[in-house]
Amino acid sequence: MTIRYLHTMVRVLDLDKSMAFYELLGLKETRRWDNEGGRFTLVFMAPPGQEECPVELTWNWDGDPGLPSDSRHFGHLAYEVDDIYATCAHLQANGVTINRPPRDGRMAFVRSPDNISVELLQKGEAKTQAEPWASMGNTGHW
Repeated sequence: MTIRYLHTMVRVLDLDKSMAFYELLGLKETRRWDNEGGRFTLVFMAPPGQEECPVELTWNWDGDPGLPSDSRHFGHLAYEVDDIYATCAHLQANGVTINRPPRDGRMAFVRSPDNISVELLQKGEAKTQAEPWASMGNTGHW
């Protein structure tokens, strides 16, 4: 079973101010995704030469009045896995709750013992939907 670090996500209240801060640290924007339907923007920033290790800044267009005091500023760690189903089965067999099962064959969420949300993403194309994952409901939140 192999795993590859993808990114760490943090929610930001003011995208321009946050980007300016990370730029002061030497990070540069590597990619951006504006989601009209979800009304949010994702900006990935990384040190030069380390584009594979970005921080993902998530900015909600309609604001997020709880930030930064409600601890929602930190989102999740993300890892790419060779087989999302095998990885989730392995974790589940070892007592880890699958909070968001990989119903789509692409993405799952679990939580660490310290309640840190961890996103698992299928390497390459999504796997064909399969049971027990396809019909498994969410447990808790992620």
